[in-house]
Amino acid sequence: METSITEKKAESSLSVRRIASLGLQHVLVMYAGTVTVPLILASVIGLYGAQTVTLVNACLLTSGLATLLQSVGIGRFGGRLPLIQGCSFIVLTPMVIIGQEYGITTIFGSAIACGLFTILIAPLFSRLVRFFPPIVIGCIITIIGISLMPAAALWIGGGNPDAPDFANLPNLLLGLATLMITLFFYCKTHGVIRNFSILVGMLAGTLIAFIAGLTNFAAVSHAAWIGISMPFSFGLPVFSPVPVFVSCLAMIIVMTETTGNVLLIDKLIGRPTTSQRLADTIRADGLSTMVGGCFNSFPYNAFSQNAGLIMLTRITSRLVLVAAGVILVLLGLFPKLGAIVSAIPRPVLGGVGILMFGMTLAAGIQQLKDVSFKNDNNIIIIAVSISIGVIPMAFPALFKSLPSSLKLLFDSGIFMGGLTAVLLNALLNFKKGEGDE
Repeated sequence: METSITEKKAESSLSVRRIASLGLQHVLVMYAGTVTVPLILASVIGLYGAQTVTLVNACLLTSGLATLLQSVGIGRFGGRLPLIQGCSFIVLTPMVIIGQEYGITTIFGSAIACGLFTILIAPLFSRLVRFFPPIVIGCIITIIGISLMPAAALWIGGGNPDAPDFANLPNLLLGLATLMITLFFYCKTHGVIRNFSILVGMLAGTLIAFIAGLTNFAAVSHAAWIGISMPFSFGLPVFSPVPVFVSCLAMIIVMTETTGNVLLIDKLIGRPTTSQRLADTIRADGLSTMVGGCFNSFPYNAFSQNAGLIMLTRITSRLVLVAAGVILVLLGLFPKLGAIVSAIPRPVLGGVGILMFGMTLAAGIQQLKDVSFKNDNNIIIIAVSISIGVIPMAFPALFKSLPSSLKLLFDSGIFMGGLTAVLLNALLNFKKGEGDE
C-alpha cells in the first residue's frame, strides 16, 4: 500500500527530534502494559530472576520488531498503519494455564503455532469487514474504550491490588495531579506543546512522586547495560494439541481487537478500511507472534491505548511509530534504559490513562452519533451489544463455571460485544446500508 499524499505532507512537516519525542511518548504509554505480561507469567510459573529478565528483554525487543513490521510493512505483512505492538493481555490467562500444566517450552510452541494459524486465517477473517458498518464499528470502539478503564483504575491504585499501600491517598492524589497537569497543558496550550501534553504530564507526575518519596531510580544502577535475548533460551518449543487449540481460540479474540483498532485508526486518518489492509495487519500479528515464540516471548496485538494518544496529538504519521519501534528494540537490548522507564509510578500512568482511554471511548460515541436513532433496531443493537460487552468487566465471575475454552471467549468483552453487534445488525438491519439510515 502506497503512502497517500496527505500522509507524506504530514510526515514531511515533522522534525527528527519531534518524531523521536512522539515515539517515546507512545512507548511510555504502553511500556507498563507490555512488560506486565512476562512479569506475571514468570511469577506464576516460578521462574527465577535471570529467567524473568530474559522474558522482559525478549518482550521489549520483539515488541519493537513487531511495531516496525506493522508500521513499515514487508510485502503482505503489516498494515502500514501507526500501530504499536505489545504482548497481548488477552492471551495471558491461557498462557499461564499452559505454563502451569505443560511448561514454558509448550507456551512458546503454542505461540508459534497460533501465529501460523493467524497468518493462514487472515484473508478469510478480513473479508468480514463488510459486516462492520458504522453502528458495529461504533459499538466495538466504545467497548474497547470501556475495557481499558479497569487498567487505568488499577494503575491509579498503584498497580498491585495485594500491596498494603494499594489505593492509598498518596497514590490517588498522584494520579489526580498527573491528570490535572496533563489536562492543563492539553487545554491551555497549542501546537507542539499540546502534542506533548501526555509526556509533560508523565514527567511532572514522576517528579512529584520522586519529591514525595513515592518512587526512586535505585533499580537503574543494578540493571545490566546489555541484555540480548537469544532464540530458544529455554529449550526447543514443544507443540501439544490442546494448548495449541486454546491459543488459536485466544488469537481469534486478538484478531477481533485488531480489527477494532484498524477501524479506529483508519477513521482517524480519514479513509475506509479495506479487506486487504486488515488482512495485512492481521498477518503481521501472526508473524510477530511466531517470531516472539522463537525469541522467548508471547503473542502480540495492537495496543488500543495508543489510539487514544493519536486522538490527543492528532498525528497519524507512521514515522512516529517507527521511532517507537526503534526505542522498544533499544530497551530490549539495553536493560538499563528499560529500568529508567519502569521507574515511572503506576499512578502517573493511571492519571494519563484516564484521558487517553476516555478519548477512545469518545471516538466510539462519535461514531455512533452518525447512526440514525429513528430506527429502533439501531437502538436495540447498541443497547444489547455494549451491555454484553461490559458484562465480563462489570462482573468477571459470571462465567467462572464454563469450560476453560468457552470461558476464554466469554471473558472477552470486546469479542462478545463485537460478535453481538455483527449478528444483531445482520438480523435486524438485513438490507444493505439500513443500519446507517
